[in-house]
Amino acid sequence: MNEQLPIIAGFDATTFTHGSRSHEVFRAGSGPAVVVIHEIPDLHPGVIDFGRRLIDAGYTVYLPSLFGHPGDPATGGATVRSILRVCVAREFSLLADRTSPVVHWLRALASSAHASCGGPGVGAVGMCFTGGFALAMAVEPAVLAPVLSQPGLPAPLTRRKRAALGLDPGDLARITERTQHGLCVLGLRFSNDKGCPAERFETLRRTFDDRFKSIEIDSSPGNPFGISPKAHSVLTIELVDEPGHPTRAALDRVLAFLDERLHSSSPGNGTPPAPPSL
Repeated sequence: MNEQLPIIAGFDATTFTHGSRSHEVFRAGSGPAVVVIHEIPDLHPGVIDFGRRLIDAGYTVYLPSLFGHPGDPATGGATVRSILRVCVAREFSLLADRTSPVVHWLRALASSAHASCGGPGVGAVGMCFTGGFALAMAVEPAVLAPVLSQPGLPAPLTRRKRAALGLDPGDLARITERTQHGLCVLGLRFSNDKGCPAERFETLRRTFDDRFKSIEIDSSPGNPFGISPKAHSVLTIELVDEPGHPTRAALDRVLAFLDERLHSSSPGNGTPPAPPSL
């Protein structure tokens, strides 16, 4: 363990560098790799707990820290500090409908994780601010299981931005091509979530057809489970870990999706089949 890096119990800490970008990464577990990209404010305890669930399910989990302070609770103050940091960072595209520069680093991390862990490929789980990063990572062929939990970028300030995916046209074309050869995308959101509007999921369905699998949890006023209309974080803060609760069902579906794509002996991988030999 590098003592100069923050410590998360049970995880090895390192720094991963690609090009001019370097970020702390925490790794633990064994099996195929899953990169979990944290929501604002950072690697808070809910994100780390989700990572530990994946370890228990048989994965090597990579937790990159992109902003904030790893391990701190998701308080209002920490959230404000992280928002201020990402607003001035050139690695993130908050308003523009284009791929954030940090995604190139995340793709390189996924490729490195696959080389290290083996298996059919890599899972990528993005949350909130980073939700769409998991989709953008699917340009990397090693990424077989992108999970978009309440993808929040670009900031949904206009009708067009509410429907946007935050991808360069070339990246969107490449991912669309991969879905035509077997890649599947899983998305999660609360039905009343203004930070991840319904129009964004409509774009995903229109673009990827039945290769986009969606989970939309009822958070309308008066819903049967008493979920707040302001609920946002499906897999962490709003998770109710009780059988029968819709957030627990969503978590179970994520685990099943990763298992189908990463533990199967022959998952669809979004790569065109090789031509027959002559």
